Amino acid sequence: QVQLVESGGGVVQAGGSLRLSCAASGRTFSTYHMGWFRQAPGKEREFVAAINWSGSNTYYADSVKDRFTISGHNAKNTVYLQMNSLKPEDTAVYYCAADRSITVVRTGIPRYWGQGTQVTVSS
Repeated sequence: QVQLVESGGGVVQAGGSLRLSCAASGRTFSTYHMGWFRQAPGKEREFVAAINWSGSNTYYADSVKDRFTISGHNAKNTVYLQMNSLKPEDTAVYYCAADRSITVVRTGIPRYWGQGTQVTVSS
């Protein structure tokens, strides 16, 4: 069992930055790959970024590449999403997720999810 708790959301002006944190707990957390997803009002949930359990590989959606950075893990209990140059279209609820398969994190529906944190970017 893996428990995930996100924090760090808030309201920021366009062009600003935020850092989200995902605190994880669970006996076998070190073997799980992690990811961030987001869901805007009226839209489907979408993949944002992923990191493998060792922290050696990261993956990004094209829409956030070069603006967002996922970091942490390496069997530690916190994963971060540094978001720079934020745009109004980044407004969404951001979710942390975990799965034993990095492919599932990148392209599927991970097994474990946090409760989400709201990010609002004003123009």
